[in-house]
Formats: sequence, C-alpha cells, structure tokens
Amino acid sequence: MSSIASDVVIVGGGFMGAAAAFFLRQRQRSVTLLERGRVGQQASGVNFGNVRRQGRFLPQLPLANRSREIWGRLGELVGDTAEFLPTGHLRVCYREEDVAKLEDYAAKARDYGLELELLGRNALRHRFPFIGPEPVAASWSPNDGHANPRLAAPAFARAAVRDGAVLVEDARVDTITKNGEDFEISTTDNRRFRAPIVLVTAGAWGNELSAQFGEPTPIVARGPQMAVTEPVPYALKPVVGVLSHIDEEVVYLRQVERGNVVYGGGPRGPALSDICRSYVKPENTLRQFREVQRLVPALGSLNIIRTWSGIEGYLPDDIPIMGPSTKVSGLYYAYGFCGHGFQLGPGVGDVMAELIDRGETSTPLAPFSMSRFQRDQAAAPTAQQTF
Repeated sequence: MSSIASDVVIVGGGFMGAAAAFFLRQRQRSVTLLERGRVGQQASGVNFGNVRRQGRFLPQLPLANRSREIWGRLGELVGDTAEFLPTGHLRVCYREEDVAKLEDYAAKARDYGLELELLGRNALRHRFPFIGPEPVAASWSPNDGHANPRLAAPAFARAAVRDGAVLVEDARVDTITKNGEDFEISTTDNRRFRAPIVLVTAGAWGNELSAQFGEPTPIVARGPQMAVTEPVPYALKPVVGVLSHIDEEVVYLRQVERGNVVYGGGPRGPALSDICRSYVKPENTLRQFREVQRLVPALGSLNIIRTWSGIEGYLPDDIPIMGPSTKVSGLYYAYGFCGHGFQLGPGVGDVMAELIDRGETSTPLAPFSMSRFQRDQAAAPTAQQTF
C-alpha cells in the first residue's frame, strides 16, 4: 500500500494538533493531521474552558501571553471565536497565609508582562458582591476569560482544512518508524503516511509514541470532574477559582451567556486511556457543589443537569512536554498538558509551527524539554498549577 506524503504529519487532533496544523499551513507547509477519533473529542473538548494566565508556572507565561494574543484574534484568524469572552479571572483564597502567595505571584508575574490587581476582603466584596463571606483576598486578572472547549479545536481544524491541510479522523496510529529521511506512520487499519517531520500531540497517549523512540515518559491518565447547572439569568461574568493547598477546595466556575454555570475542580477521577473511558464519581460532584456554594452562595439553589469527564494526561512535575526529540531528528512533541492546556492551545500551535518551520522559536521552551525525563526525576522542575 502506498503512503500519503506531506511535509509534516501531526498525530493527535486535539487543540494543540489542530492549531499546529493551521499555523503550519500559514507557513505554507503541507500537513496531514491524524486523529484516532474525532477532532477535539478527548481532553480538548471536555475541559472547563478556562482561558487564564494567572496561577501558571511562571516560565510558562511567555507562552500563555502569546496564546492570549491569538485568542483575541480568533474570529479573523479561523472564522470562529469559540465563544471566547475576556471577562476576567478572579482567584480567591480563604486563609491569611495564602494572601502572601497571591502577593508573591503578582510581583513575579509582572516581570513576565502579566499585571494582576490584588483585592483585600472589603475591596473584593465591593467589586464582586456575589462572593461569599469566607474569602479573605483575591487576585484579579482582567484580560483572562473563558471559551467553549467543544468549539475551539474543530474551529482550528476546519480552518486548516480550508487552507489545504489533510484531516484524517478515525485514524489510530499504531507505529511510527524512521526510514532514511522520512518517517513512516501506520494506523491500525493499515493506512500509511509519510513525512520528514512528525509532531506528536497525542495527549494522554503521547507516551505510546515517544516510547517507540526510546523516550518514555511517566504520564498518567486522569479524568476531570465537570458539571453544569440549569440556566439562570446571566450575572456572573468573571471566571472564579480558588487558591488552596487542600485539593477539595480548589474549585472553579464560570457562567456562559446562555445562563448555565459550568464548574469543576477538586480531585480528578479515574481514566483508562487503553479503552478510552473516564468516570465521574458522584461524591466528587456533590463535594464540588458544596464548595461552589461556599464560593458563591447564591448558586446553592440551582439544579445540576449534567456531569462529564474525559481523559487528560498528567506528568509528575505538572509541566507539559514541548519541543524536539532528544534522540531523533525531525520528531517533535507537544503533549502532557496536565489539565491546564486549553488556554495554551493557540500559542502551542503557533510556537510549534514556528519551531518546525524555522528551527527555533522566539518563545522559550527549555523548561518543557523531553530531556528532563532522562535525568534523575528528583532533579526535575516542579510547578504548582492552581485555578
């Protein structure tokens, strides 16, 4: 069977892969995008939809800033805003000892171009009267916001296809081998593709492919615990999240313009990547809702109408893998975004396209190198991701 040839084959049709396909076509590279199911079906389409920068690993902020600039131009770029709303992001804390963490983060984030406003208890209640009595302080990021995760990856994929990319769905990649200058990519139904460059954006399944080239990663699959309420009049514009060292307290919520309140957070649930199944634990949903009421008491009377989960890939240091393979030329990775990749999606696509096209990128990627998993894990960088 003959192979379908292109300049780049992207394995994984989530947000990262679809955005990379679009930006590679902007650079006139021929692209084939392979997705095991449907575009955006996995983690990219089931997450909370947070377009936030604050609370991120600080060296990730240049990438997040680049991505935020693209979020503001989605309509002109891909013809679909994915319901992005720059409503702001409010990050509250319940304990006085956490106020110092908000202050320290705000001071350091300023060096990366992210300006945050700190609000004490009284200023918080004055500005956001829906917040309950327990939060003692907050950090306000006015240019962050939220979007619809079900729309984002498909929007980029459609735009890439309109611009000449080839999209192949229901194409589960089995093996990738390098023969001479080209990679040969085979699917489980015996279709074959060929390219001198491969970009792996396979999320929780990324290790199945990188391990074939002697670059295994300790990625594990987990399931976000998500729920949505009945619609009520639109009143809560900002995204609201909690800074806490107690996992159960770390919830987040947003209201869409149609009126529904989407919420999530707390401990993740089980996810089985081998059979593509994840599960919502009822106790998680109820515990989350108690924390949501604690955060915004007025929501306590609403009915929960749907719960869901998905399959996300988590690495032990909570930092994604981005950049070239350390062992094989022409092989690139962008996977393992640990449940906080949605905001980064457009920026990841743009950066990886630039890196593949030019051999370098203006956005620093060193903290995300695959090489850290080939060193002593005890020496690997760590990052605390909070909402």
